[in-house]
Amino acid sequence: MKFKGNHRDTEPQRKHERRFSVPVWLCGCISAAMLTLLPPAAQAQETLRERLKARAEQRRAEKGGEAPAKGGLHEMQVSGRKVLVHLPTGYDASKPAPLVLAFHGGGGHAEYMADDAKYGLQKKADEAGFVVAFPNGYSKLPGGKFATWNAGGCCGDARDKGSDDVGFARATVKAIQARYSIDAGRVFATGMSNGGMLSHRLACEAADVFRAVAAVAGTDATASCTRSKPISVLHIHARDDTHVLFNGGAGADAFRDESKVMAFTSVADTISRWVQRNRCTAPPQRTLDQPGAYCETHSGCAGGTAVQLCVTETGGHSWPGADSVRRGKPAASQALDANDTLWHFFEQASR
Repeated sequence: MKFKGNHRDTEPQRKHERRFSVPVWLCGCISAAMLTLLPPAAQAQETLRERLKARAEQRRAEKGGEAPAKGGLHEMQVSGRKVLVHLPTGYDASKPAPLVLAFHGGGGHAEYMADDAKYGLQKKADEAGFVVAFPNGYSKLPGGKFATWNAGGCCGDARDKGSDDVGFARATVKAIQARYSIDAGRVFATGMSNGGMLSHRLACEAADVFRAVAAVAGTDATASCTRSKPISVLHIHARDDTHVLFNGGAGADAFRDESKVMAFTSVADTISRWVQRNRCTAPPQRTLDQPGAYCETHSGCAGGTAVQLCVTETGGHSWPGADSVRRGKPAASQALDANDTLWHFFEQASR
């Protein structure tokens, strides 16, 4: 989970965390007043759709300033935390776009997850046309580094402090929807390691917000799961992962302080839980079988959902298809591209 070597119990602790709030302005009345200033002939020609579009553009302009540039990263503050947002090069405010929240691994931070050399999600967003956001986990440090997520049984300070990361994820989606044009029916979550575990928790506790989730190298860490409705779940894992062990438990590379993690759920038990939760009736079908990787999909699930498992033989604790990994770690598997796989899964879940 990218913890080893990154966490120090001697890091200075702050007793109080300075928080920043994002003001929410109700501007409907202002927008309506501006519309009344139009000439009568122009008002008569306006359709309801055009008026609503004008109001939306006015709200976005007043909340976010100038129209955001396409490409690159734009920083927001949500509940006192940093969120980096990447708009695809083809972003058009008149056409609501899908949104993917990408959660970094434990001990990481938003900028690390946004690094295309290690994850490639900005490039994939440009290719597929979705907005991707990189929220920052709970951290005691002012810069937000060495952050973790409260995924239930794991991990670190976020778990120990009871950080409401489900609430933070919900607030992040709302803040992005308020600033950009987002299709509420195509909001997804993915994450690496501890971030993948949070994705599983979001599937349990925020299925009303997220259409589907995809976890990489992070198994289900919830003690209980009460969903508002069925949700499609993809899990990707390497057999030789030395952090979150494929057959369960925490590997030697997971964390120096074992109390900060947990005895991780096995990949098989994680998939079994979701098959039961989604009441999938059909036996799994091998949907990908190639040297070094395979995928199995459970269909016949409640609400037309699906549960899919993709396994790579090598790659360790990394993002399949990535160009680079942490120093001293085995190269990421190239037998499977995590970004292509998760986006195809999300597209299928949207139909």
